[in-house]
Parts: sequence; C-alpha cells; structure tokens
Amino acid sequence: MEKETESTVLGKMDIKSLTLQELTQELGARGEKSYRARQMYEWMHVRLARSFDEMTVLSKDFREECKKRYLYIVLRAVRIQESKIDGTKKFLFELADGSVVESVWMKYKHGNSVCISSQVGCRMGCRFCASTLDGLERNLTASEMLDQVYAITLLTGERVSNVVVMGTGEPLDNYENLVRFLKMLTDENGLHISQRNITVSTCGLVPQMRRLAEEKLQITLALSLHAPTDEKRRRLMPIANRYSIKELMEACQYYFGLTGRRITLEYSLAAGVNDTEEDAMQLTRLAKPLHCHINLIPVNPVKECHFQRTEALGIRAFQNILEKNEINGTIRREMGKDIDGACGQLRRRHMSALQDIGGNETC
Repeated sequence: MEKETESTVLGKMDIKSLTLQELTQELGARGEKSYRARQMYEWMHVRLARSFDEMTVLSKDFREECKKRYLYIVLRAVRIQESKIDGTKKFLFELADGSVVESVWMKYKHGNSVCISSQVGCRMGCRFCASTLDGLERNLTASEMLDQVYAITLLTGERVSNVVVMGTGEPLDNYENLVRFLKMLTDENGLHISQRNITVSTCGLVPQMRRLAEEKLQITLALSLHAPTDEKRRRLMPIANRYSIKELMEACQYYFGLTGRRITLEYSLAAGVNDTEEDAMQLTRLAKPLHCHINLIPVNPVKECHFQRTEALGIRAFQNILEKNEINGTIRREMGKDIDGACGQLRRRHMSALQDIGGNETC
C-alpha cells in the first residue's frame, strides 16, 4: 500500500502544487484580491521562498493564517556528494513525511542540468536498477518534484536550464502529478524553463505514452528500451510482459506524429546480455522507421543485480554498427563516476544505514 502523503494526514492543501489560476481561485474564495495570488506565486516559484515568513510583502497576519491553512513543501538536503572529477553533485533530499529521494546536478558547457525523481521508490522491477529494489512507497506531488529543482538552484547558486525526469521512479506511473509539474516548471509566471529543455524517461507504459503525446508538449520523450527483442527485454524489464516492442514503436511514432519531437531510445549495455553485433543490427532495424536518437549507456554495476558493463571497445563497436547503418547513436558521457553512480544507490545506502542504526538500538 502506498504511504499517505502528509497533505492527506494533516488535512492541509498543498499550496505549492497549485497553478496560478488555481491559487487565484483559492485566495479569491477567501476574499483576497487577484494580485495577492500573483505575489505569492512569485515568491514560491520565482524567488523560491523557503517559508511563508520570507514573503515579507504579505502582512504578518496573512502569513500566519497561511501557515495554519496550507502545507508548504520544502525539501531538506540530508546528504550532498560532489564529484572530484567533474563537479557533479548528487543530493539526497528528505521529504516532509521522512521519505528520501535523489536528485543530481550536472554542469555542462551549454548550461546546468538537473535530474529529478518522480516517485519514492519504483514498482517497475527493472533487473539492473537500484531504484526498484525496495519497491514503490508513493508518488511525489508536483511541489515535491518542483522543489528538487528549486532546492538545487538555491544550494548551488546557479540557474538550472535543463531538467531530466529520469531519477528514482517511473514518471508516467505518476502521470497527473508529472504533467502538472511540467506545466508549472515551464509556466511564464514561474522559472519558465523551456519545454524543449526537458526530458521525460519511461520504461514503456504505452497508454500513458499516447496520452502524453496528446498533451502536445514540446518535451523530449526518452524510452528505456535496453533490448532489441521482446524475449531479451522480458528478461530485463517486467513491463515487457505487458507491452510488446511493436506496441512501443507504434507509441513512439504516435508521439512524434503529434508533437514533432524526436524520440530518444535509451539503451544500457550489459556485458554478454544485450551488447552483441546481432543486438546492434536488430536495434538498427527497430530504429530505422523512427525519428529517433539512440543513447548508449554503460550499465552502472549494482551489487544486488549482478550485471557488468560492456567494455569501452565493445560499446564503441556497437555504436559503429549503428552509425554504419545511418542511425544516430551517442555514448552517454558519464558524470560523477566517483560518487554513487547508479540511480537509487545513494538512497538505498542511506536507508540501509538507518536500518543498521535501528537494529543496533534494538540490541
């Protein structure tokens, strides 16, 4: 059973998840003018205030009333890892209910990119992923997704220009909150990050992929494919038992047809599993009809999963086969190799440490 969110437990409205229009309606119902909603929205989503108390343009009485009536979501960084190689930072954030999620800040020449989580844990069960080892606890709200970006902006003191929803969780398994997050993040009244600078990853929930296409957002959709045949994909990803590769390719074509946005196929290479010449040729045949880019990813070793990464020469050979067949494939640049690399590892280590402390206290 999914854990109740604090807003349900306390019976308070999550004010930071409201759009400007919804906030205007909410405050209007309490007799406030529309400009008051604009002031609050700016303080929450542009000035990135960490509490009502920081909103000094509002009267003290009004701020006190808001504290009693509304839940104000802010994330607390409980651990920050920084790479000595490239400056990549990995954040472990604590949520209001004590759950923890991971986010990553990466510095590129073209701007700063943040990878955020969409759920606490994950229920997709992909065999090579640390995020799914303990299952799903609950979905994140729009405000909890937004505040990963906000908190990192404040902690680094640098503007975020690109956002990737590719951390812990399956974003399309949290569809309503995801779309709300995307629209608020790109809203001209907030941070106003370009939709073209946002990527959403999915392991392949076909109905939601089609539904997202119908939103006609200008984001990039990244499909975690990881195998070129249904047989191999079923060994790696339980979701493949529900949706075939044929269905996935049709959903990708549907997405491109409605949005005009090129699909990215994510392909994690595991030694002796999905990295043969035959695999590359099969992947080529899948990609040919699509307007797509293939992102080759050396799999991050996770001790519980027993997968080993393909050697660099093997990855390059795989890429060469794609390129010879006129398929655009790149090898993902590895960021922060000297800190917990695989998504979910930092969170899992933190949870294990807490369990150890609890066990010691019991003894």
